Amino acid sequence: MEYTLKRSKRARAIRLSVYPDGRVAVSAPPFAALRTIERFLEEKSAWIARTLQYLKSIPAGLVIPTKRGDYARHKETAHTLAAERLAHFNTLYGFSYGTISIRNQKTRWGSCSKRGSLSFNYKIALLPTELADYVVLHELCHRGEFNHSRRFWALMARAMPEYEKRRGELKRIRFGRG
Repeated sequence: MEYTLKRSKRARAIRLSVYPDGRVAVSAPPFAALRTIERFLEEKSAWIARTLQYLKSIPAGLVIPTKRGDYARHKETAHTLAAERLAHFNTLYGFSYGTISIRNQKTRWGSCSKRGSLSFNYKIALLPTELADYVVLHELCHRGEFNHSRRFWALMARAMPEYEKRRGELKRIRFGRG
């Protein structure tokens, strides 16, 4: 199996990523032996195959072009968008949350810490409104349920009954160099 290997001093364990274009990437701590990494890939080969098959089944979606410097250009817009939409959706929930931060992340749209800090990818500013709303609402709902249980998805459905459709659309978004 062809894959790219990245050694990272910050990595504590071997991590596997599969991308829609068919690439397989492995991140590993510097001390991980190549034999261990290859054994890990062998053990995960069925998962890799299933994931590649799933990614191929997703119809081509919206490709949003990105350029160098986009983070600096869109960071404030993304922060304003996140703050406004959080306030809007939170009228229904009344959850408390901490700071809102905007980051330039490769693989995440957002995250919620145990302390209540909400973090969003600056690229939410480039999304269609209904998809940006999904991301913001998703992180807000983690203030009520810090998992993806049925109760979490019920929280999502309260403000966005069509959340499953939007979730599928979001999975089809790709970013490319413009």
